[in-house]
Amino acid sequence: MSTIWGEGARNATVAIVLGAIFGTGLGFAASAQPAPSYPAKPIRVVVPFAPGGITDILARALGQRLAEAWGQQVVVENRPGANSQVGAEVVARAAPDGYTLMVSADTTFVMNPHLYGKVTYDALADFVPVSGLGISPQALVVHPGVPAVDVSGLVGLARTKPGELNYGTFGIGSSGHLNIELLQSMTGTKFTAVHYKGAAPALTDVIGGHIQMMFVSVGTAVPQWQERKVKFIAVGAGKRMELLPEMPTVAESGVPGYEAVSWFGLFGPPGMPAEVVAKINAEVRKIFADPEIKKSFLERQYFESIAGTPEQLTNYIKADEPKWRKVIQDAKVKGE
Repeated sequence: MSTIWGEGARNATVAIVLGAIFGTGLGFAASAQPAPSYPAKPIRVVVPFAPGGITDILARALGQRLAEAWGQQVVVENRPGANSQVGAEVVARAAPDGYTLMVSADTTFVMNPHLYGKVTYDALADFVPVSGLGISPQALVVHPGVPAVDVSGLVGLARTKPGELNYGTFGIGSSGHLNIELLQSMTGTKFTAVHYKGAAPALTDVIGGHIQMMFVSVGTAVPQWQERKVKFIAVGAGKRMELLPEMPTVAESGVPGYEAVSWFGLFGPPGMPAEVVAKINAEVRKIFADPEIKKSFLERQYFESIAGTPEQLTNYIKADEPKWRKVIQDAKVKGE
């Protein structure tokens, strides 16, 4: 599925969503300045996940702003499959001219290489990091009928009933799966996984009481919690969130050192000219430094900006890889 941002583009559904976020329509090129040498033609941004998810929303928001700034079309192209491997391979093999980019999550770079016996790309050598985009802390939610009000209570309950509490994931090897595997390894508990094809159906079954718990993005959990459809008992962030100061972290609730967040970044194929990387990076950092973007997009999604240097994005990969490698190997998780 592709969406085109740029002069003359009109998409009613996305216009409503992004218009609400940014307070602007889709006639970006009309107010944009004349394009410099780069970009001189439309840019393709590959999202290696299905439409509608948080990675897709982030890519479309970024695509809109880049089109506004540069007066060129930005085509957001969804290429899901094999836990992001299909889209990642497209970008890894693309011409390194800056006209094919990818917005993806940590899954592509720190989890897939250990979930699968063979992946079709090298997580470091086959991509050029351009900029980090955002971090999405994960929320631990349970059905209201679960007799636990905090993580310590949930862990205690699980120890008395090993394997009896079911949790939802959005696929084998997904963050929703591995976050619980990490919790199990750090607490000596045992939960039973129920795998779904996405976060939405899993959360629906938590609300319905068919399963008891799951990790899901804070932005997805908050509306259900506010309507008292689930109990939100902790966040996986390293420290309490500014937007949810009353919500304790898992780490402070009896599991020191625990962290469950997902991060997202912008990447290109190997061999991109340094000056093109620098220009894209500068524009991304400018976009994410805009107070309006913070208020109307990042805060609405409970995102924290990590827009920064390419080296900082590389460091996220290098720091997370050993952690998730150990979790995956210890739990003997294999991707489908």
